[in-house]
Amino acid sequence: MLPFWDILLRLGVATLAGGLIGLNRDLKGKPIGMRTLALVGLACALLVAVAEQSLGQDRIGDPTSRVIQGILTGIGFLGAGVIVHTGSRNHVHGLTTAACVWLSACIGIACGSGHWLIVGVAFAIAFVVLIGGHAVESRLHRLLGGKQDEKATIAPED
Repeated sequence: MLPFWDILLRLGVATLAGGLIGLNRDLKGKPIGMRTLALVGLACALLVAVAEQSLGQDRIGDPTSRVIQGILTGIGFLGAGVIVHTGSRNHVHGLTTAACVWLSACIGIACGSGHWLIVGVAFAIAFVVLIGGHAVESRLHRLLGGKQDEKATIAPED
């Protein structure tokens, strides 16, 4: 089993890296942002940590990994269903919600695997991102000169 600090480091760095990439996208007016990609990074690290603990180093092609792959494929379609384009400016809504759908699936997989420490750390980090992420995102936009209202707008199709 991975030690607590290793889990925290893996999940925390993945969340931070995803968030920083999302901030870059925000500042360039792209339709995906800091919170969304922070959650995607967290979900990916969560799955890798669960797979590493569940499958071990010497078991490749285990049926459990195929089940996880199938779940994530199906959840991807569910997440796509909550993304909505609206208005004359083509605002995109639901990206963070779609990331939350996927993260929830990942946490469910971790719960199903009985990795309670990983679940707890991922759950705590997710709520920090969801509750505090908007305030941090807004402050960073002001500090770095991005326009908050551009982040959810995409260019119209030709």
